[in-house]
Amino acid sequence: MRVFALALVAAISLSFAAEQKPQGAGIKLALLKYSGGGDWYAVVDALQNLVAFCNSNLGTNFDPEYATVDAGSPDIFNHPFLFMTGHGNVVFSDAEAENLRTYLIGGGFLFIDDDYGMDPYARVAIKKLFPDRQLVELPFEHPIYRQKYDFRSGLPKIHEHDGKAPGGYGIFWEDRLVLFYGTESNISDGWESREVHRTPEDLRQQSLRMGANIIQFAFRQ
Repeated sequence: MRVFALALVAAISLSFAAEQKPQGAGIKLALLKYSGGGDWYAVVDALQNLVAFCNSNLGTNFDPEYATVDAGSPDIFNHPFLFMTGHGNVVFSDAEAENLRTYLIGGGFLFIDDDYGMDPYARVAIKKLFPDRQLVELPFEHPIYRQKYDFRSGLPKIHEHDGKAPGGYGIFWEDRLVLFYGTESNISDGWESREVHRTPEDLRQQSLRMGANIIQFAFRQ
């Protein structure tokens, strides 16, 4: 029943892409709260700014506020798009992993943005969600980089971190991308207001455009 409800919400959200007019009023993006000690709450106004950008540039009509949901809560099924970030440890209990897996298999989407220091823990947590699936790097030709905005080199580099090239990785379920994980990019810092992070405006625009691509792809695929 919960999976059916999620699919219904996702179908409503999807209609904005097909009709090219504002749809999806009342639908909230959601920030995922997890255990382990990592700062899941690291964002300040990133999601509000991303929603405002999408509503202005994609024709969506998302709720300007976001929800906060626990990994093990049935509330996640009310939100077709989950966002997760932080700097430290990530732990999913068996029940939380099962809940998230059911959500993703049933039509949900999870975007994880490593805010720095999260990577080794995030990979273990992702493996717990999908022990039978491999986290694969997406080629630059993948349609997530070819939505309204064209990113021919994949994720934009917003923060230096370890000075490595950004990477975009995914988990697929029956040919559907259910989880997208970005490393060495930290695009969500670019979603924050300038008062929060002094990201140069050109990089901030790249961040918001890539975020819009992820949103658009998640609801269109």
